[in-house]
Amino acid sequence: MTDISRRKLIAGGTALGLCASAADRAALSMEIKRSGAEASRKGQADRFTGTVWIDPLFQAAEPGRVGGNHVTYEPGARTYWHSHPLGQTLIITSGLGWVQREGGPIEEVRPGDIVWFPAGEKHWHGASASTAMTHIAITESLNGKNADFLDAVSDDQYRR
Repeated sequence: MTDISRRKLIAGGTALGLCASAADRAALSMEIKRSGAEASRKGQADRFTGTVWIDPLFQAAEPGRVGGNHVTYEPGARTYWHSHPLGQTLIITSGLGWVQREGGPIEEVRPGDIVWFPAGEKHWHGASASTAMTHIAITESLNGKNADFLDAVSDDQYRR
C-alpha cells in the first residue's frame, strides 16, 4: 500500500493546478449570482395544482449536473406526482407543507426540515391546505432531465 502524505497530496494538486491553462483556471473561477438576477416564474399548470412561484437559484455548467430552485406554494398548492432520475433534496425554509411518497402517509414539514427522495421514488410535495410553504429544491439531471411529472394529486389524495 502506498503511503501518501497530506503534504505530497497538496503539492501534487498545486502542481496540477499550475499545469492548467489560464482559460481552464478562469472557467473554474468563483461566480456570484445576484439575487433576483432571474425573474420569478409561475409553476406550469401541467406540473402543479394551485399557484406556485419558482425562483431559479443555480444550474451547474457541464460537466456539473446539479441545479436548485426556491419554490413557494400558496395554501393548497402542490406538485403533481413525479420522480427524479437521481433523487431530490428539499430544504423547507418557511411555512407549513406536506410531502408524500407513493404508498406512504402524508408527512408534515416545517422550516429547517430536510426531505430527501431517492432516485425514481414517486412523490409529491406542497403547502398545507391553510398555510403557504417555501422550500429550496436541489436536483441533478441525467441526460438533460431532472424530473418526470406524472398525474395530478387529486383533492381526495391531498386531503389529510
